[in-house]
Amino acid sequence: MRKMLATVRVPGSQFATIVMPALNEAGYIAEAVASLLPDESAIDYELLVLDGGSSDGTPEIVAKLSAANPRIRLVHNPRRIQSAAVNIAAETCDPRTTVLVRADCHAVYPPRFVEKCVETLIREQSSSVVVSMRAIGRTPLQNAIAATQNSRLGNGGSAHRRASRSGFVDHGHHAAFDLGTFRSLGGYDESAPYNEDAEFDARLIGAGGRIFLDGNLSIDYYPRSSLPALARQYFRHGWGRANTLLKHGMRPKLRQILPVLLLLGCLASIFSWPLTGWFSLLLPTAYVVACVLWGALLAVRQGEPNLLWMGPAAVTMHMSWALGFLDRACRTGATRFLRLRNRSA
Repeated sequence: MRKMLATVRVPGSQFATIVMPALNEAGYIAEAVASLLPDESAIDYELLVLDGGSSDGTPEIVAKLSAANPRIRLVHNPRRIQSAAVNIAAETCDPRTTVLVRADCHAVYPPRFVEKCVETLIREQSSSVVVSMRAIGRTPLQNAIAATQNSRLGNGGSAHRRASRSGFVDHGHHAAFDLGTFRSLGGYDESAPYNEDAEFDARLIGAGGRIFLDGNLSIDYYPRSSLPALARQYFRHGWGRANTLLKHGMRPKLRQILPVLLLLGCLASIFSWPLTGWFSLLLPTAYVVACVLWGALLAVRQGEPNLLWMGPAAVTMHMSWALGFLDRACRTGATRFLRLRNRSA
């Protein structure tokens, strides 16, 4: 029987450390901080912005925010990655901290978000609280990318990517942790720069912890605003997911393996051109047309021509995710093969 990890169990005065990893977030961070700040009469807190070396004026914006509210502090993150930012905050936070709240610069938070996260953590006696997220955009292309991420075409039905019922889950968008639990598990794994949230959740569940998805809390998230940036992000997502699955010996879910199967099927079809001629283009053509039609139908239904970009956005997300997944899986397989060969030599 697994030993349950300690959790925040006593209602009353709690101290929350809010950590916001940042790297060149000048266009978003002020709005995110303004939406996130709790009511000081409801909960005591500090907000740490862990900056990984921004060059776009982000530190200067945080300095102005800090001058107006001393609870906001800028902290240097020499390791740059998000997992390191949260770990540094967990190590250096105020000694009174009982709850660690992870926040994103690319997001807008609902009223009393921090207070409600703490309330849920205590009420449900959980080790962490996760929330759902809805993508939103500022530009026509970003709106189309957001619509893609909000749809099953883009998220495959992931619970935290849509409005969800509350309940205990295996994974979700990280919002709050019991600090003692987070520290006892060693925090995020910094050896893997991506998918640190799912990797942590795997260890948390394995140690007997409980993750509660609060369906009443949903954040608005700004996705990448260009297709190249989206491709880089989803390559990292795929790489990280493969890394987590391999590290913990987990089986991928159908929605996680479908992009990989699509990519391999399309590549096999294209390379079979000398043998099958035009027939070899059937699968890749059908796939692209299906993505384009999905966006076109939604554009017509909602009267928003910019949603025609949903097709290219979906293809970018699927194929980049699959490439990242295969890159990590193949590199791991090659490394293991070389180790076995060296042992047998």
